[in-house]
Amino acid sequence: MIPPRIPVTPEQIDRVVATFYGAIRRHEVLGPIFAAHITDWPAHEAKIAAFWRNAILYERSYDGSPMRAHMQAGNVRAVHFPDWLMLFDETLRRTLPEETARAWSALAHRIGAGLRMGVEGLHRDAAQPPVLR
Repeated sequence: MIPPRIPVTPEQIDRVVATFYGAIRRHEVLGPIFAAHITDWPAHEAKIAAFWRNAILYERSYDGSPMRAHMQAGNVRAVHFPDWLMLFDETLRRTLPEETARAWSALAHRIGAGLRMGVEGLHRDAAQPPVLR
């Protein structure tokens, strides 16, 4: 058995995801973007919790493509990722021990950077060079 990437339990993952999506639904910019695509919040939260359990605990319960989902959404833009990460970091700090929150945040920022670059590439002018930050 592979040890977890971060010392977090499945219950903590579920709590972070539920708390985070509560904040998303109240956010003036991100709330409407998510609401345009999610009609069953409990199912979405379960899917995202499975994503994190796969990424952190190496469970194999998630089968999806976050990149494809974000690119196909149509209304997700690179400018949305800083708000997303700020809310996620805030949730981590409020719900987890400091070291655990810091480690999960670093992972979320790496994943978010990749998703942001994919979304940005989708919406940029092909004549422009990619932004690699």
